[in-house]
Amino acid sequence: MICESWKTQLDTYLDGELSEAEMRSVDRHVRSCHSCSMDTVTRVQMKRTIQLAGRRFTPSTQFRKRVRLSIAPKPRRNLGRVWMFAAAAFILVVGVLTSTYVGTRRDGGQVFSEIADLHVATLAGSSPVDVISTDRHTVKPWFQGKIPFAFNLPELQNSDFSLLGGRMTYLEQTPGAHLIYDVRQHHISVFVFQERSLPAKLDENLLSQKKLPFNMETWSQGGLRYFVIGDASAADIASLAQLFKAAS
Repeated sequence: MICESWKTQLDTYLDGELSEAEMRSVDRHVRSCHSCSMDTVTRVQMKRTIQLAGRRFTPSTQFRKRVRLSIAPKPRRNLGRVWMFAAAAFILVVGVLTSTYVGTRRDGGQVFSEIADLHVATLAGSSPVDVISTDRHTVKPWFQGKIPFAFNLPELQNSDFSLLGGRMTYLEQTPGAHLIYDVRQHHISVFVFQERSLPAKLDENLLSQKKLPFNMETWSQGGLRYFVIGDASAADIASLAQLFKAAS
């Protein structure tokens, strides 16, 4: 029962709602405790399942038609009623547009949370990579035919980074590449997806507003979207991101 106090913090840990010191403390425990590590993976998978289920409903054509008919002004009504229905329709349209805009911003921010979930779930698993190699000339060809795009890996000579390997990953239904690097005993994930295939248009300014348990950099280059994320320092994350930018 020694882990019960830790397990009560897992949800707030995954949502990035703990203080910086608490985040580091829980992160160290999760990495060293098999029980909490597996519990973390289960919670991440449950979060993603709930998120996907919440996006499955799309109003049908018949439903939209019923809504339009219900708010349409009836013939031979007095002018006051016509204006009342017009005002109601205007408020409804404004509400829909506002909800759509807010939903788009929320979905864009949600992508960052899902990337963090993928990072945690992969590192907590027993086999974080499918191709194990420190040679970029071995890892890069492994992805050919598995994902619908090509990308370059940086040369790491004279750097503090080492490549552990890679695996295929999915952001919802979008296939991508997941590379794992080490720097000073810290694991860093690099995700690469086709920009046009992502489930939401990303506003990189949202990243600074999103409180995540990890440092992250993201950018678009050559039609691809890159994410570099890990518990390494912001300087290390930026350095690895710069190597990828130069290689691309």
